[in-house]
Amino acid sequence: MLSLTDISLRIAGRLLIDRCSVQIVPGSRVGFVGRNGVGKSTLFHAIRGDLPTETGTIAVPPRWRIGSLAQEAPDGPDRLIEVVLKADREREALLHEAEVASDPTRIAEIQTRLVDIEAHSAPARAAAILSGLGFSADDQNRPCSEFSGGWRMRVALAATLFAAPDLLLLDEPTNYLDLEGTLWLEDHLANYPRTVIVISHDRDLLDTSVDQILHLDRGKLTLYKGSYSSFEEQRATREMLDAKHARRQADERKRLQAFVDRFKAKASKARQAQSRVKMLERMKPVTALVTQDVHEISFPQPEKMLSPPIVAVDEVSVGYDPKQPVLSRVTLRVDTDDRIALLGANGNGKSTLVKLLARRLSPFSGKVTRADKLSVGYFAQHQVDELNVDASPYDHIRRLMPDAPESKVRGRTGAIGFSGKAGDTLVKNLSGGEKARLLLGLATFFGPNMIILDEPTNHLDIDSRAALAEAINDFPGAVIMVSHDRYLIEACADQLWVVADRAVTNYDGDLDDYRRTVLSTRGARVAPREREPERGAQADANSRRPKEKRIPVKQRISEAETEMARINGIIEKIDAALALPDLFTRDPKQAAQLGKARASAGEALSRVEEEWLAASSELDETARQA
Repeated sequence: MLSLTDISLRIAGRLLIDRCSVQIVPGSRVGFVGRNGVGKSTLFHAIRGDLPTETGTIAVPPRWRIGSLAQEAPDGPDRLIEVVLKADREREALLHEAEVASDPTRIAEIQTRLVDIEAHSAPARAAAILSGLGFSADDQNRPCSEFSGGWRMRVALAATLFAAPDLLLLDEPTNYLDLEGTLWLEDHLANYPRTVIVISHDRDLLDTSVDQILHLDRGKLTLYKGSYSSFEEQRATREMLDAKHARRQADERKRLQAFVDRFKAKASKARQAQSRVKMLERMKPVTALVTQDVHEISFPQPEKMLSPPIVAVDEVSVGYDPKQPVLSRVTLRVDTDDRIALLGANGNGKSTLVKLLARRLSPFSGKVTRADKLSVGYFAQHQVDELNVDASPYDHIRRLMPDAPESKVRGRTGAIGFSGKAGDTLVKNLSGGEKARLLLGLATFFGPNMIILDEPTNHLDIDSRAALAEAINDFPGAVIMVSHDRYLIEACADQLWVVADRAVTNYDGDLDDYRRTVLSTRGARVAPREREPERGAQADANSRRPKEKRIPVKQRISEAETEMARINGIIEKIDAALALPDLFTRDPKQAAQLGKARASAGEALSRVEEEWLAASSELDETARQA
């Protein structure tokens, strides 16, 4: 059990957590929520032992392994599959020791443990996780250094999941994922067999993947049973009761104080007045509901509504190299009030399409027709780098209104969420969510007819995401969005377009249908290997075998051949030790261990040979059909 007992955490003089106690039982899946900046990531640092508590203790079971997403993306010449496999340090250490071990007893222990942890199936499990997070079979064999920082952070997430720690700590794991990767991760976490705590502002992940919600608010930790939707209902009821209690207490305080004020000077009532003073002192204050208003997000109305279609694309090819277009022969139209969400794995061309619609890219061929006087507001997360970090939100607005009076500039700055002193805060001192708000305000400043949003929810908390959904629904013009936030898509989109295989197609189903499609192609679940041998390694290996078939046939054959060679080498060592003439009389216990290891290695070899035969037969059948 993870036990937090009377803990307090303080950073730079600011008290973030004030004498809180929480117990999390093994196997819990906990969503950790709270406004940005309240101390959620700080608590993770304390649980890992990187930060001392001011008061209290954090007790983690001594045998538990704690795993969390690395702060820096992996890099270097290693193939992606190798980076992930190395995350299981026990397996790596055992395999290395197996190469040099000469003592028969130690050889037996190593090989028995390798069988227990299903070392032979590790490459298949690692490949399945990488596939679920969006890496093709070819990608998995490319050097890590060839990928961008965002993709390498996915590799770090894959490595963390593959290691299957007893306590998994994930801080905003969907920030680097597309919708497809997020759907896969939701399913994986929902079936994680150990303890997981995930910080997330993704409402659907918190409804799908966790069974408890840990809420940090005003320095206090409260653990709720159930999903995020259940938490909202429980919290609303609790706060309503607290508010009623606070009002009753305030009335009682007022009555007692009135008695004291009236009779404290009268000798006959002095004792009773003093008694009521003590009652007031003993009355524990009740914290009433404190409304933490979320700044509304609003988009200026377009000056004039245009006649549909506002954009028509006919047989267009577009990309960055005319010889290799990202999208080919695209035909589509956008009408005045469309709400369109783009689906498809990263790298398939969603951002390319929105850049075409936003006039950031010109087509190689085909025709794009736009309505006269069409104005487009374009938001992309990478535009954070285009902000002037040494300027304030007011300065950014002033540049757009150079001749306007001070009051109007201040008013527009406040309208996008930066009123008063907040408007003069330098961009470099703003949080990620505040920068996103500023970008949204700048992108839509002149009242566009069409708004394009490319991953707008990164760094926005749950309440701000709800405010964004309201703003989209209130906007009378067209909206095209790319987002990994399923809640935002379901709340706003009335059309789904899939961008894949260099084409853009209308998707007739809903997001539940799309989720089933994604999970069926990527593999819905990858069971991590068990730590203890008595949990049925053979049964788990058999249950995983259908998932392994999703890995390309030639890759499965190659991996099986490598594993057979490794196991045969193990068997040769064990047979050599068993052949010693006096082994059974000199050390019967060691002989028994070697015999057990020989049997386990033989079983592992038989399983791998079956996998090799099945893959070879599949390859032969494919060749005959071709």
